[in-house]
Amino acid sequence: MVKSMNTKVELVTSATYFVGLSSNGKIMIGDKAFEYYDDRNPNNYVQIPWNEVDKAIAAVYFNRWIPRFIIRTKRNGQFRFSAKNNKKVLRAVRNHIPADDIVRSLTFFQGISRGIKRIFTRNN
Repeated sequence: MVKSMNTKVELVTSATYFVGLSSNGKIMIGDKAFEYYDDRNPNNYVQIPWNEVDKAIAAVYFNRWIPRFIIRTKRNGQFRFSAKNNKKVLRAVRNHIPADDIVRSLTFFQGISRGIKRIFTRNN
């Protein structure tokens, strides 16, 4: 069994972790770390200490709906999650990382225009 890094738990909610095939489990936000535990497989878990979190990136649609979010770490890449209530999760995360590190992801058209600009700046 996996031992939790947290000593105090602030929020526990059901969530989906998107890695290959998605897995359903629970997100636990506490005083020491952001943690995800799979319901079916106890060996499938993610523990990210707060000092390792670089940014939290939220996909925002229609200026109000957040279907998923990404936790980007300083060394180990990105982890993509979707919770039952993503706003509540991001508000709890905001208590542990600076509010400037919680950002919106690019829209589809912003990503396309940035890619096209990058192509033209490389050729010049």
